[in-house]
Amino acid sequence: MQKILFPILFFISTLSFAQSNGAFSYENKIYLPNIKTALCYNSNKEQSLPVIQLNSAETLSFSFDDLLGGTKNYWYTVEHCTSDWKPSKISSIDYLESFNEDRIINYRYSANTTRKYTHYELTLPNQQVQPKIGGNYLLKVYEDGDIKKPVISQRFYIVDSQVAVAAQITNSMQVEFRNYKQKVNFTLNHAIPIANPYQDLKAVVMQNFDSNTSQVNQRPSFVKPNQLIYNDLNTNDFWGNNEFRKFDTRSLRFKGDNVRDIFRDNESVNVMLFQDISRNNSTFANQYDENGNFFIRNTDGRDDKTESEYMGILFTLNAPAPTANGEAYVIGRFNNYTLNADNKLLYDANKKQFYGNIMLKQGLYDYEYAWLDKTTNTVETRPFEGSFFQTENSYQIFVYYRRPGARWETLVGYTNLTNKVSER
Repeated sequence: MQKILFPILFFISTLSFAQSNGAFSYENKIYLPNIKTALCYNSNKEQSLPVIQLNSAETLSFSFDDLLGGTKNYWYTVEHCTSDWKPSKISSIDYLESFNEDRIINYRYSANTTRKYTHYELTLPNQQVQPKIGGNYLLKVYEDGDIKKPVISQRFYIVDSQVAVAAQITNSMQVEFRNYKQKVNFTLNHAIPIANPYQDLKAVVMQNFDSNTSQVNQRPSFVKPNQLIYNDLNTNDFWGNNEFRKFDTRSLRFKGDNVRDIFRDNESVNVMLFQDISRNNSTFANQYDENGNFFIRNTDGRDDKTESEYMGILFTLNAPAPTANGEAYVIGRFNNYTLNADNKLLYDANKKQFYGNIMLKQGLYDYEYAWLDKTTNTVETRPFEGSFFQTENSYQIFVYYRRPGARWETLVGYTNLTNKVSER
């Protein structure tokens, strides 16, 4: 195993810090390889979804690390977006009460870590940047006050509550999928006049805050006075998938959950996980997970944010390639469920084994394996993880409304629910 491990680790330690191409994408994305661990959540609960109520005391906590250390001149702005994450094309005067950009001035240097880095933090809204309407927003971080030098783009949501969302999760109504899929039915209760719900209102449903699973609802099944019902038999069906795999690196003195070995020297820290197997043909096993989430933790130090180490994590999956033309990836909320070179796995056809190394910050992580079928251009976890209707998942419902004559969509309703009450 070490013959595989150390060449990959060397590759990580010699990363080239290339610049981005100068354009922001309207998605959660990090544009520079020296930027790691971008976090954004409602300040009331760590790693909760980045959703706050308009005109409330709620705030968002945003942070990231720069592995090049030192002090950089990072600036930020926010932009209002449509329900499908495109620019709303309205003036910042329409959605901001104050300035439209500011510099990030809250930063701290790492301490007692093998790899030095600088930790940056930001709270929104603040005295400088204050959104004044509900909707989807994109936080843009850039260097030296130059919007053409992107560093991070991060989605967040501000809810102008005008619609109450009541939802439930059941088995799929399609007989052949009842053991594998979960269906979301929901009702929107509103006091505002909605003249044409088929045109002016839409609801987006996603699973485990993974935008790749989003399903858009534009036609309610039933329209009643002050109530819209969405329970069509063939919509909002989601694969149940499986409980997430996990590992625990809160301590580097002891081997946590799913950790096989820890390698430390004066220049790097590397962690080898136990080898995983395919769960596609196994029976469902109920286990606790965080629905794809992750938490930065360091029980060996006093400050999780600045004393947690950066580690090379070696993943190994013993499974044959599901199809002849495809690629395997490790995904979770830690990388926004995206497929890129950092989390792509190499494949040894002789051993029928996938492996790869990802640099992550010390903590607790959920993860799963996904297969990109290049022939059909589809991404699925089922080839490695299986799918079961019993799996506990969280679902998010976002409701958008464009008033007649309005130039933008407002996020007027939101709910977050799970299909099972946790026993922990």
